Amino acid sequence: MKKLLLFVMLSLPLLAYSQERSIGLRLGEPLGVTYKMFVDENFSLEGIVGRGSSNSTAYYRRVFESNKPTPGAFYMGNSAGGALSLHGRVAYNEDVTPEFDITEGKLLAYGGAGFQLRSVNVEYVYRETGETTPLYESRNNFDFGPEAYGGVEYYLEDYPVNIFAEIGLFMEVVDRPGHVKLQGE
Repeated sequence: MKKLLLFVMLSLPLLAYSQERSIGLRLGEPLGVTYKMFVDENFSLEGIVGRGSSNSTAYYRRVFESNKPTPGAFYMGNSAGGALSLHGRVAYNEDVTPEFDITEGKLLAYGGAGFQLRSVNVEYVYRETGETTPLYESRNNFDFGPEAYGGVEYYLEDYPVNIFAEIGLFMEVVDRPGHVKLQGE
């Protein structure tokens, strides 16, 4: 995390040269670094490298139950960490500044789609039927699928900074097809 913050702080001067290309810090789901580039007035491309949150305990329990290490394995718990999230996205952006009578800065509404690749290391604790000694198994939970999202972004007039709010859905097609995860920033 310290390296991520240092990288962002050292990259801040790059923000000053243009708001058509930007690098910044995303807070939320995922927490990460983003690079965004406008390819024309309305369309943008974005790449994100971050640390996505792990799924719920119930999610990992279902994954364990569907793929037990042995037929007599009984789930006791899990811990998850080391999450990595990679995104590639395209968005349509519309300037809505006049609709809200904003006199300073610029407000964009946007919607888009893309793909996510997520990886989380999961440590399972289980026991064999009739045994009391816990056993451990480490697995890499790998998720891949499309995402759809929408939000608003406000560009400050006098500073090379923007602030945004976004909500989206991620649907797994690899690992657990059809599982949908709500994400927001």
